Amino acid sequence: MQLALVHTRYQLLETLRTPVAVVGSAFFPAAAMLFFVVPFAGGDPVAATFATASMVTFSVLSANIFQYGVGVAEDRDQPWDPYTRTLPAGPAPRFAGRILAGLAITYLSLTPVVLIAATLTEARVTAGAFLLATATVAVVSVPFTLLGLAIGYSLPSRAAIVVAQVVFFPLAVGGGLLTAPDAAPGFIEAVAPFLPTRGAVELMWAAVDDYPLNPLSMIMLGVWIVGLAALAGWAYRRDEGRRFS
Repeated sequence: MQLALVHTRYQLLETLRTPVAVVGSAFFPAAAMLFFVVPFAGGDPVAATFATASMVTFSVLSANIFQYGVGVAEDRDQPWDPYTRTLPAGPAPRFAGRILAGLAITYLSLTPVVLIAATLTEARVTAGAFLLATATVAVVSVPFTLLGLAIGYSLPSRAAIVVAQVVFFPLAVGGGLLTAPDAAPGFIEAVAPFLPTRGAVELMWAAVDDYPLNPLSMIMLGVWIVGLAALAGWAYRRDEGRRFS
């Protein structure tokens, strides 16, 4: 655990040395809150609460795909990364440190969304619901962390940036993150349960209010987590084999 915390501190310092990385992951969800949620749903407590949960999920998606997808790919280009792989501690502390640091940055990036909701909208949650939603953020980060790791360990940095951008928008729109619950166009409602973003946002909706979870969305979220874990593990082993073969 101590080694994991050392790697966490290193990852956080590396990220915070380039503040634009944190600002970038927080900007789009905060901008969406200001331009779409505040004027159109801000006066309705229920709509504003659900919209805030959607934007929190949007922020989690953005932070993890770009932080891991692009960040891991860029780290692989640096001499430090191959050196850390030769250390006797093994990959576990490094992985744990990266994930803990990523989760900390994720919480930091969604802070503007929560502040905008609290000050500029009628969104309201109980203390218990807020704590549950805070814990749910860590749960819904899992598939997007794995997706980012799969991209980061599979592709060079220039390709990773493009793939992260291409994957991000369809997942956000297709999962219904930009519309009210069950109010998306028909084709999106048909596709949404099969995407990890839908299962993630339904968990957030259920955390902040009384929203019934769709069993298909939950099953598919589990399928995505298992599949992405296998893909990320394969990508890491493939990259490891190429470096030391």
